[in-house]
Amino acid sequence: MVSFKILAGAYTEAFIATYLFNPNTGSLTVASRSPTGGNCSWISQHPTNKSVLYSVNEVSPIGAVQSFIIQPDGSLSAPLDTVSSNGDRPAFVATLSTGQVGAMNFNGGNGVIMPTSGSPLTFDRNAPVITFPTKPNTVSHPHMILQHGNEVLVPDLGQDTIWRLVQRGSNPGSFVIQGSIPQPAGSGPRHIAIFEDRLFTLHETASTLSVQVVPPAPNGTTPILSDVSTHPVVNLPGAVFAAAEILIPKPTKRFPKPYIYVSNRNTGTELDPRGDSVAIFELLDKGTKNERLNLIQQVFTGLNQIRGMEFGPSEKGLEEFLIAAGVAGSGGVVMLQRVDGGRDMKLVTRNLEILNRSTFVWL
Repeated sequence: MVSFKILAGAYTEAFIATYLFNPNTGSLTVASRSPTGGNCSWISQHPTNKSVLYSVNEVSPIGAVQSFIIQPDGSLSAPLDTVSSNGDRPAFVATLSTGQVGAMNFNGGNGVIMPTSGSPLTFDRNAPVITFPTKPNTVSHPHMILQHGNEVLVPDLGQDTIWRLVQRGSNPGSFVIQGSIPQPAGSGPRHIAIFEDRLFTLHETASTLSVQVVPPAPNGTTPILSDVSTHPVVNLPGAVFAAAEILIPKPTKRFPKPYIYVSNRNTGTELDPRGDSVAIFELLDKGTKNERLNLIQQVFTGLNQIRGMEFGPSEKGLEEFLIAAGVAGSGGVVMLQRVDGGRDMKLVTRNLEILNRSTFVWL
């Protein structure tokens, strides 16, 4: 029976865990724990060299980014390079198609996009720091990066905007801000996704999901076509919701419709006994005056504060499975399975060997 490997990072515990998932039996087990720097809260695999993994160290006052080799058994080498993120608490790391590695410092209001020097394992330490502008009496909280064509988009929770970065000239790592995509005041854009010509923005502060046409570069604007709440309708006076992750899996033969999956986090004092939910949305009447987002389902998970979640790779026939965990509570790690064409999900298994994880990479 074939088992598939999944890497999982987290806060506080300085290790990345390797899980084994067998879709035939529904078993999910911890195979190993690989030591890392502190708060390996976000991990990302190299897009072409699948043996290379990157992790942030989301620490203060200055965070770091590390590189690892993924061993055949799914465990990691010791960190092979560690470089400063040049800012406070980097919350996200990702690799561009060019091989450059980007990290955004949530508390630092800045970020870096670093070339790799001859090897994807070695970071160039000369990449300039990208500092995001702030309005008076505010702070910048850049959260993630998303490559779109020749641009890198960075949602800034503190400035209610999405920055548009481009590389200056032919110098790798030399990125500048060429424009922005403003978002509603006080909404707190956290993570984004693009499908076809639509930009979907998940707002943490408002706990809403919005959609708009991708504005033309460098500084075009388009209206928000639909903006809806992501969290369940519950009567919990102590609940404080903060949406976290958005995923739009690539359509496949088994799942031809591009549903939108959003993780909710209840960070308040009164928790739903069913746990936090993953909300499933669809986009209706695209291109008409009635274009809108429609909530299909709230899938309760038994988790508390779902931060990261990840679908299995479609090239391995695993796109029906979603792994998720909370960064608080005792819900462990769950494997969900898409049913009804992706309009709903059911629980496959729950692993309680490690109670909290925040980010996943399927190998």
